[in-house]
Amino acid sequence: MNIHPTAIIEEDVQLGAGCVVQAHAIIRRHTVLGPGVVVHPFAVIGGDPQYLKFDPATVSHVRVGAGTVIREHVTINRSIHAGQATMVGERCFLMASAHVAHDCAVGDDVVLANNVLLAGHVSVGNNSFVGGGAGVHQFTRVGEGAIVSGLARLAQDVPPFAMAAERNEIIGLNLIGLKRRGISRDTIREIKDAFRAVYFTPGNIREVARGALEGGRFQTAEARQFLTFFTEGKRGFARARRDAAAGDGDAG
Repeated sequence: MNIHPTAIIEEDVQLGAGCVVQAHAIIRRHTVLGPGVVVHPFAVIGGDPQYLKFDPATVSHVRVGAGTVIREHVTINRSIHAGQATMVGERCFLMASAHVAHDCAVGDDVVLANNVLLAGHVSVGNNSFVGGGAGVHQFTRVGEGAIVSGLARLAQDVPPFAMAAERNEIIGLNLIGLKRRGISRDTIREIKDAFRAVYFTPGNIREVARGALEGGRFQTAEARQFLTFFTEGKRGFARARRDAAAGDGDAG
């Protein structure tokens, strides 16, 4: 463990083996950092949530998974609910000035680029990438393996394996990400078919996805995960723009 003399670590903080807390970083009370977490200068982890009704006496937490890197000026706020936690998973990379608000759930192997803003209760799935300056509204979900372009504005859910841009626009599937993760050609083809079934079939998007799930046509776990996403959540869904494509052609 390596803690710089100018770092501030408050009471009831847990630091895993091999953590590095650099100069002027602040780790607030009730924060839990897993093994090998690195916190760069001027980051503030576990600060009070930016919620006007919050009682600072509430005992709530931030939990950060093993191997995550937190760069300069990142802020991660603790939960507004007693005994609960804002969660950041393992092996994440939070670039400079990213903000993770109260009660967010960030999965494993997620990259939040510079100045990303996650409002309260946002969830970001494993292996996702959120580009610089993107802003995500409260309670919005970003599915596993999604990629969000820089400066995007999201107030609606982004499904797994999709690419999102601009304001709530889906521009296709993250095929490069799927291939890099070793997803088979047959599975990618089925994800493409599921994408078309949801976005290019007239009707209520939740009912279309539910019908596709129940029809027995889609068998791979990834395609069913994509479809199941549309049957859940509190917000609407980002919509495919007219020139969006599911990635016709060779999946290899």
